[in-house]
Amino acid sequence: MYGEPALPPGFSVLPYVNPDAPRGGTIRLAEPGGFDSLKPWVLKGNAAWGVGVHVTETLMYRSLDEPFTLYGLLAASVETAADRSWVEFTLRPEARFSDGSPVTVDDVIWSFRTLGTQGHPRYRAAWAKVAGIEQTGDRSLRITFSESDRELPLLMGMRPVLKKAQWEGKDFAASSLEPPVGSGPYVVDEVDPGRSITFRRNSEYWGADLPVNKGRNNVDVIRYDYFADANAMFEAFKAGEVTIWRELSALKWTQEYDFPVIQRGDAVKSEIPNRRPSGIMGFVMNTRNPLFADWRVRQAMIEAFNFRFINATLNGGKDQRITSYFSNSALAMQPGPATGREAALLQPFAADLPPGTVDGYTLPDGSDRALDRAGLRRAIDLLEQAGWTVRDGILQDADGRPFAFEILLNQSGTAMRSASETQQIADIYVQALRNLGMQARITLLDSAQFVQRTNEFQFDMTWYERALSLSPGNEQLLYWGAAAADQPGSRNWMGMKSPAAEAVIAAMVNSQNTQEFTAAVRALDRILTAGRYVIPVGFSPVSRLAHTADLRYPDRTTPLYGDWPGFMPELWWQEAE
Repeated sequence: MYGEPALPPGFSVLPYVNPDAPRGGTIRLAEPGGFDSLKPWVLKGNAAWGVGVHVTETLMYRSLDEPFTLYGLLAASVETAADRSWVEFTLRPEARFSDGSPVTVDDVIWSFRTLGTQGHPRYRAAWAKVAGIEQTGDRSLRITFSESDRELPLLMGMRPVLKKAQWEGKDFAASSLEPPVGSGPYVVDEVDPGRSITFRRNSEYWGADLPVNKGRNNVDVIRYDYFADANAMFEAFKAGEVTIWRELSALKWTQEYDFPVIQRGDAVKSEIPNRRPSGIMGFVMNTRNPLFADWRVRQAMIEAFNFRFINATLNGGKDQRITSYFSNSALAMQPGPATGREAALLQPFAADLPPGTVDGYTLPDGSDRALDRAGLRRAIDLLEQAGWTVRDGILQDADGRPFAFEILLNQSGTAMRSASETQQIADIYVQALRNLGMQARITLLDSAQFVQRTNEFQFDMTWYERALSLSPGNEQLLYWGAAAADQPGSRNWMGMKSPAAEAVIAAMVNSQNTQEFTAAVRALDRILTAGRYVIPVGFSPVSRLAHTADLRYPDRTTPLYGDWPGFMPELWWQEAE
């Protein structure tokens, strides 16, 4: 995106892999819930994890050590105009699908058009900025863009390439359990719908010796088993049925890992640091519901959430508070008022932004006690300003309507929190809200129902997780853009429609250097955080992985992102006995 890639032309291996890692062995992983589809590129269905990771490939490979840097994968070369108004890719002649057929320009063009028009909504925003796509040679194609956006050539490089002959003539938008034919290092080997999926390394994989692939994709078999909840997953690891377990609770990590496989040395504990943004995690408020449309009400909800007590009770106080969407990174908003370029980006919208956006916003400190009286007093004052008063112990508006809402939870848990932990947090929170006269009820749904309702934005408040990278760009519109607020399946669960957010995202993707880019991201961080859409919890700057002792990872050269998609199981290997 800016400057030059860190690795020179003709590099032999990525700096964070073990190029001498042995091949072979099996990794068994646990996932919550179930699946009913093998098509992760469409909105319908609940797709099995791993298909888009292990089976299909993109034109370019995303470096785990360099934000905004891509290297050739299916593409042998890439060329773009100085103003990034077009990009041209040339395919490697040796690129093959797993059935032996070549990856062609026709496959690429069909894939991009189909994903952009019939695929998941996440593909459509970028495709809407494509003026044309055409074949320019036996192995080359050019994509021309209709508007200025310096990130678009990179986004096109990260689109999955599918086999046209497999899907043409079928309803691509429909979910399916048909195993996709991809060009990646693995093929779908066995599928037990809803229960397990197994991937087998393709011994004829065309790209095994590419510099971006040496030391990656080392194990022969990757299996994902699905369980009802995190407790069942953890028990499976303790019983030896799962080979890697990612522990999300700092308290359990220190107090509950004395079971036999650890005591015998058959399994070990590893902590993997990272330097990536915290992202956002906690309870999101749906502003489509008039109940949460007023920022004062949302701030009152934040005041009533006593993070200090919850963190001490459930995590021994070990988690760090998420203070903004990009905290734990250089992209995070800084304390105090915005200055310089950051302030200039916000100034045209200052009159319409919630208090604290420009001048500085911080979360309440909370209390060591279960009842945070100071926070509740501030919450009551804000609610009264917004037209809510307590009568006969019930918080009501001027027409006597009670402040009542539903907190929606996934009974299978999430990627970053177990179901039991999210419910414990919700239970403590509901007790605090009763002190304000609010009537909050918790609803547990299975994974399929939870996905359906959140895809359709049918909730008042729910648990929300969004990982954010060090290279934010166009995808931010899918997270926070106005169009996404009305697009089922988008990640804009809070329903925010902010001209200021869209303006700074436009500034991000058209930045000419890292200084402009950082200022734009920090401005976005202020808009999101001071928008008070999410009641944030905590995060850990390290990942805690327990795994069988014969599994290894390149711990001397851990990439910038640490334990992140692309790291496990891709960089791991199994030592021979």
